[in-house]
Amino acid sequence: MLNVILNGANGRMGRVINRLISEHDDMKVVAGVDISAQQLDDYPIYSSPADIREDADVVIDFSHFSAVPGIVSWCVEHKTPVVVATTALDDACQEALNTAAEVIPVFQSANMSLGVNALLKAVAAITPALEENFNVEIIEKHHNKKLDSPSGTAVMLADKVQEVTKADKNYIYGRHSKHDEFSMDDIGIHAVRGGTIPGIHTVMYCGPDEVIELTHTAFSRDIFGNGALTAAKFIVQQQPGRYSMDDVLK
Repeated sequence: MLNVILNGANGRMGRVINRLISEHDDMKVVAGVDISAQQLDDYPIYSSPADIREDADVVIDFSHFSAVPGIVSWCVEHKTPVVVATTALDDACQEALNTAAEVIPVFQSANMSLGVNALLKAVAAITPALEENFNVEIIEKHHNKKLDSPSGTAVMLADKVQEVTKADKNYIYGRHSKHDEFSMDDIGIHAVRGGTIPGIHTVMYCGPDEVIELTHTAFSRDIFGNGALTAAKFIVQQQPGRYSMDDVLK
């Protein structure tokens, strides 16, 4: 039995993961952490990691970027592997994850979908052949409750393009007030917010007289929850270090 602590237990993704775990005979939520500390299930929910009294095999974090350092510190103190799925982490938090990875296994991905991570591999495969003649545009669409913009996944896609191209790319976030041509060294990144869209990401390669579009559409948040459970089962078998979906998809 894999005992899990959920950080952000009462959030949208926390509720999804709780439901998915309840459908698995080999996993169990033993405690949750959430700023509201409202009890919604038969396990305790704490307002702070410092209050946790239960032992766990792994922590799954789907919270807010401000809550990540606290749960990572708890994981280091208790030698507990952690899956970090929260987005919009700053450089200081990334460095904290690097430090934690010296002691515990740390899994991080801005998008837990297996399909999105396969899309990243596709981007890496075709971008070099198109670099000289095709502009790159990334468009992400999400529900109207999403706080960060652009999405962490959109940035992941842009970073993947940057990683495999010869020339350094400039990230152009929208074009309000811009009055210049779109350089081949630019990547346009655009955010759309509305309704209940779980998430749509499109990478457009726009060349002379032809366009290639690679699109991933999320029809429910279950894909992110299932990816997080896959990551949790993976990370508990690893040595200290940093891991991502690339390691799972090898």
